[in-house]
Amino acid sequence: MYEFISGKITKATPAYVVIENNGMGYLINISLYTYEAVKDKKETLLYIHENIREDAYLLYGFSDIREREIFQMLISVSGIGANTARMMLSSMSPEELQLAISTENVNQIKSIKGIGQKTAQRVIVELKDKIGKVAEEQKIALLRDNTNAEEALSALVMLGFAKAPSQKVVDKILKENPDSKVEDIIKLALKML
Repeated sequence: MYEFISGKITKATPAYVVIENNGMGYLINISLYTYEAVKDKKETLLYIHENIREDAYLLYGFSDIREREIFQMLISVSGIGANTARMMLSSMSPEELQLAISTENVNQIKSIKGIGQKTAQRVIVELKDKIGKVAEEQKIALLRDNTNAEEALSALVMLGFAKAPSQKVVDKILKENPDSKVEDIIKLALKML
């Protein structure tokens, strides 16, 4: 299983790129979203999904891991193959697709070429919970990257509070008020712990 392939781009089209790596050229199918990210580059790194069938061995490449995760979720839905998933990611950005699924926007998903009413509903039913979890994890990861959160957490630990419960409280505070200052986070956390 390939995780990623990096190298020199020898050919880039809206449907695929050819990446040269150690004397080998890999033809990698891509979405328009990924094409926009790599079209002006001479070298790139693409995260890979292998699609091995009886009649073909295909590689699908993504400019970021989030897009690959959404692609893999889409192909897990009955009736959606790799090319349909790629078409969906070419029609909408990963964020737009995530939002359409989590808000149950059938019409927006149905507007994608090749997706009918039943398929759009199936995508929503099967992926709403999964997409929600991924979005929540990404939001928490962004909150944890916040230096105010780190400072507040270290202050709480120095005050004698356990790290795990303190982390949960800080995450909760930042989820409700993402722009909180360190002092405000600590004050609210002390009330909650």
